[in-house]
Amino acid sequence: MLDVCVIGGNRYFGKRLIARLLKSGNRVTVINRGSSASPAGVTSLVADRDDEESLRAALGSRTFDVVIDQVCYTPRQADIARRVFAGRVRRHVMTSTVEVYEYEHSTAPVREGAVDPRTVKVDLAAPWDDPDFRQQHYGEGKRQAEAVLAQDPGCPYVSVRVAHVLGGADDFTGRVDHYAARIRAGEPIAVPAENHPATYVYVEEIADFLAWTAGQEFTGPVNANAYGPLTTADICAVIEREVGGKAEFQSVEVGETSPFSFTRSYGMDNSRAAHLGYTFRDSSQWLSTAIAETLRSGKEDR
Repeated sequence: MLDVCVIGGNRYFGKRLIARLLKSGNRVTVINRGSSASPAGVTSLVADRDDEESLRAALGSRTFDVVIDQVCYTPRQADIARRVFAGRVRRHVMTSTVEVYEYEHSTAPVREGAVDPRTVKVDLAAPWDDPDFRQQHYGEGKRQAEAVLAQDPGCPYVSVRVAHVLGGADDFTGRVDHYAARIRAGEPIAVPAENHPATYVYVEEIADFLAWTAGQEFTGPVNANAYGPLTTADICAVIEREVGGKAEFQSVEVGETSPFSFTRSYGMDNSRAAHLGYTFRDSSQWLSTAIAETLRSGKEDR
């Protein structure tokens, strides 16, 4: 049994993670701003993770085996968490993203070593508190957040680089609905002239992986993605079967394109996870289920 602290985690795969941790008999403490209720069975602490004194006061003298930081988006947030949890946690797990590889342009699946956070320059003075700046620099914010943890020799950390997540009736992103609406209406779907595939992960499986990671001892970056890269057409083919209609793709040279279309490869290599003992499934094993789950909420609303 572990003492686990989860920062954030009240929605999407975070709430699934908490359910798995509890089911396995772990003691779980959840820290958030109190805007939504924490699940039953956890110790709930209310704090603003951007306010170091607020975070320290909420934690008091508590110690943990592992902290899983679900909502660390900037190096400033990572720096606060690093200081506050120093000496009170054995391992710091940060939920990161495939977007840390935004400057990698290889068409081959990318391995963790392509971005070594120990060598990433950190700029704590950048306007990370500005929501627009943070959104525009999402990948850079995550990359620098990883670097803050990696460059502290006293911080045993893991950065879980999560692929694009699919599945769940509670998918709040609207990306699958974007395609479903256009397919139903017979409207064109904008894709880049050279549209690259990407790797994905099922919402239930990323929750499984994070819960599994909590009980392991490894450190450093690890890619979290299914086998089997998917194209926009692969995803739309499943949506077509769910909603009827036919996807019509329109290539654009400039301008906004649809959510699951990419001007560069977003493929990750998950061999480190397999070597450590966790084998992800192939996307073909869950894609239809994931799309059906996401569209179910839309069907109920109509």
